[in-house]
Parts: sequence; structure tokens; C-alpha cells
Amino acid sequence: MTLNEPLSGAHRTRNGRWSRRRGSTSLCYLTLLALAIASGGCASTIGAVPRPFPTPNSGRTTTGATAPASSIVATALGLRGAPYRNGGTDPAGFDCSGFTQYVFSRYRVVLPRETRDQFLVGKSVGVEDVSPGDLLFFTTNAPGASHVGIAINREEFVHAPSSKGVVRVERLAATYWSRRFLGARRITPP
Repeated sequence: MTLNEPLSGAHRTRNGRWSRRRGSTSLCYLTLLALAIASGGCASTIGAVPRPFPTPNSGRTTTGATAPASSIVATALGLRGAPYRNGGTDPAGFDCSGFTQYVFSRYRVVLPRETRDQFLVGKSVGVEDVSPGDLLFFTTNAPGASHVGIAINREEFVHAPSSKGVVRVERLAATYWSRRFLGARRITPP
């Protein structure tokens, strides 16, 4: 290419002169416009990365007055009957930690994704001090915290168990659960 050649959309005619092809100018302008739009994006600052709320894998936990225990329990109970799905994190299907993470996220409380990590957040409370909205942890299929539910009161909790396949309420005093109870954590104010 020489300095006298056009950049694009042109060809030499029989007499050796340069001529533009029909439609090539419009195509060139449309291409430039598309590039400008694509590179502009919608971020208000350079390097900004928009993030949806909540960010489940952010590794941080936020607690506060925006998560009243009664609302946490009401939301959890409203999801009774939702199917169990291993790895599930929404009403189409939950596993136990996906269920607790989803419920708390409705109130801008970000919990870690895994049960064992949820067991490390909040304040430890004794079984006699369990309040509505506390997380209850159990040792079921692996050592340590391997199952989690949300306390409704001192006697009952709601969770997403793999057996019977739906979010449901259980009694903490039931033999299966009482033998496997590991501890409780308070994430919200009582």
C-alpha cells in the first residue's frame, strides 16, 4: 500500500484511477459506529465492572439491621415445597447451603456458598439460646458441618434436605437431627 492508495472500499478502474465501490462508504461508517458503541460500554468510570447483587462467591459476609429475623423466617417458610437440587441456589431447586444463601440474600446479607464456610460466620450460640433466623448446622454425610437449616424457633427449622426432595420444616428434637446437631450461628440480630 502506498500513500496515494485509499484505505478501504476502493479499486482501480480500467484507466488506472482509484474509485470507491458503491455501498462501501456506508459499510465503513457502520463498522466504525459499531466499534465505538462496543468500546464505549455502559460503565461510568474507566475500569468499572458492574456486579449483580448479591455476589455469592465474594467470600465476605454482611450482616446488619436490614435482615430482621422474622422476615428471614417468613421468606424461608414461603419457599416450602421448592425442590431439592444438588448445587441449586434458586427456587427452581436448592441444596441446603444454596437455600440459606438465597434466603439471606433477599435481605442483603451475603453468606458463603458452602455449608462448612457458613459455619464460620456470625456468632456461635448454644442450642438453648437458638432464636428465629439462626443457622443450625449438622454433621450428616461428612465430618464437620455438612448440612444447614434456618431456625423457625427453638424447636423447628426449615431446610432443603436431599431426602423427600423439597424444602420443608423439621423438628430439632427428632432423633435423626438431634444426634447430628453440631451448632448454631447467629447472623442477624434477634
